[in-house]
Amino acid sequence: MKKNLTILFLLLIIFSCKEKTINISKDITFDKQMDVSYGNDFEQKLDLYIPKNTQQNKNLFIIIHGGGWKAGNKSQLTYFILSMMEKFPKSVFANINYRLASENRFGIPNQTDDINRVILFLEKTLKYKPNIILLGNSAGGHLSMLYSYKSDGKANIKAIVNIVGPADLSDPSFKNYYDYSFVENHLVDSTLLSKGISMENFASPVYWINKTCPPTISFYGNNDQVIPLSQKKILDSVLNKNQVFNQSYKVSGGHLDWNNEKNAPFVINSISEFLNQIDKNKTP
Repeated sequence: MKKNLTILFLLLIIFSCKEKTINISKDITFDKQMDVSYGNDFEQKLDLYIPKNTQQNKNLFIIIHGGGWKAGNKSQLTYFILSMMEKFPKSVFANINYRLASENRFGIPNQTDDINRVILFLEKTLKYKPNIILLGNSAGGHLSMLYSYKSDGKANIKAIVNIVGPADLSDPSFKNYYDYSFVENHLVDSTLLSKGISMENFASPVYWINKTCPPTISFYGNNDQVIPLSQKKILDSVLNKNQVFNQSYKVSGGHLDWNNEKNAPFVINSISEFLNQIDKNKTP
């Protein structure tokens, strides 16, 4: 059955590239807009998927890809989004690219600014303020948390879905990351550190956590050689200390195995249950 669904989704990707709709099933159809510009930079593009024939699409998933802050593309998560559409047929999905870091361009604040720009663009495009769920993997998970936690509750973020994202850049275990020198030298514009905050703290989501932070669900690989499991323990501890509603899970495998045939259904179902709990907690 799973193999048949995989084949179906691959065919949808191949044959619907030029179509303006995606038919997930008889009852699930999305309007599709590809490579929409939300800024003037050529990397500031997004793919937008809006449920057809429904007005109950208040939830907006903003999907943020990984790639070590300096690589990657939104296309990496297209298949995952198609799977998410089955589970969340009344939600809007925006799959975004953002300005990548390089030796000549810092990732932050550009990348968190791009998330903010996307939110403002989508609110204008949709003509209402949706409940925003930031979902990112690896660097995208980090950016989802950093943007949300630093907003100090001002952003309309319903929840964060952090998938194998680093939460504490000062963690000694994370410093074994093979490209940590790039993180040290090119992730953060040092002019932002005028208040005496170290780069590691400034760019660490856990440093900004307080009681106003949005609910957070996280997934980490039990054999991840890029993001160590110590990151899960640190993040859980700080969220719990600040009484932020959160859940976290270990999935089997390495850094990219969260999205394989075995783990992806568990990840998606866990996200659904988590969001249902948030909705129940808000109900009087």
